[in-house]
Amino acid sequence: MKRIESSQNALVKHWKKLVTTRKERDLSKEFLVEGFHLVEEALKSNGTILALITRDGVEIPQGWSIEGVKLVEITEAIAKEISETEQSQGIYAHCRQPEHAEEDYSAWKKLLLIDAVQDPGNVGTMIRTADAAGMDAVILGMGTADSYNPKTVRSAQGSHFNIPIVKGDLIEWTAKAKEAGIQVLGTGLKNAVNHSDIWPQDEFALIVGNEGSGVNPDLLEMADNTVKIPMYGKAESLNVAVATGILLYTYSKV
Repeated sequence: MKRIESSQNALVKHWKKLVTTRKERDLSKEFLVEGFHLVEEALKSNGTILALITRDGVEIPQGWSIEGVKLVEITEAIAKEISETEQSQGIYAHCRQPEHAEEDYSAWKKLLLIDAVQDPGNVGTMIRTADAAGMDAVILGMGTADSYNPKTVRSAQGSHFNIPIVKGDLIEWTAKAKEAGIQVLGTGLKNAVNHSDIWPQDEFALIVGNEGSGVNPDLLEMADNTVKIPMYGKAESLNVAVATGILLYTYSKV
């Protein structure tokens, strides 16, 4: 096991940047996860982990398959520098971001398209919900929070290792879906029908939008239908992640 005691170590500096800057994550195609649950999920994803990192005194659970995994021990001081949570469990994984080839795209028939949702917690929750609901992939459009932001990763609770997540132009993705015969459902209020009045085909793409302004009107113009969730109380709207959960669980049952 390698031990690092200096915060000036190049690897420690890299880990800190992975936690704090999107640029570092984008350039390196790497990210850091923290906590026993997320590290265990990363271990289950073959070839994802570059290093398993533990703070002084933290033991790796028996039963974890760590053969061939690079192990690094760090000091309490370094752990504080790379921790994103206040009550850190002292265990981390330095991971590669999963990549997906274009030829994989044709196999994806149930898609969640996220348009400019800015809150990392909401994005992470939607990734986790899409995974749980059996969707094939999540597509993040321009203006959407970074899928590998530590808050996004924590909210997704390991689903980054289960479901493909790609960044792309949602206009192009919507056009591809329609060309492939996949029904496209937008979300909004204008010319919308109640979500329970629409039952999609086995293959569908759901577009959800920004917390304040909703889905880009150009995307809604391309959708086969626009759906809304009726409000029975006095609230004007639902949180975007909650609304996404209702819609995915309604439609993925088909």
